[in-house]
Amino acid sequence: MDYKTIDGLKYTKKHEWVRLEGNAAVIGLCDYAQDKLGEIVFVELPDVGAEVLAGKSAAVIESVKAVADLYSPLSGTVTEINEELLDQPELINSDPYGEAWVYKMEISDESEMANLMDKAEYEKFIVEEEEK
Repeated sequence: MDYKTIDGLKYTKKHEWVRLEGNAAVIGLCDYAQDKLGEIVFVELPDVGAEVLAGKSAAVIESVKAVADLYSPLSGTVTEINEELLDQPELINSDPYGEAWVYKMEISDESEMANLMDKAEYEKFIVEEEEK
């Protein structure tokens, strides 16, 4: 598998990643998804204070190939956005798990964590996606 994944993160079937920081979570787009999208040229971020729902669109990522929604992996309130992406959306291509986090949120329902995959489960999921 040529896609980078990281221990300690949780993943969704829509290819978002989650890093827990206490009762907060950092959300971003997985390496697999940025690779499929190609060169990212624009990011529409959620508003700070916005309520986001698990499985619903929270941001929009536009590449030279397509426009894709970034779905919130968890429900809660957006506490911070990565404003660097407004000027440098291509950071998602170069550093999807580092500088290119998309937003931070306060989690409202921790039970939703059970719906996320760990690294091994996500890697298996990607292999299955590639075989389709």
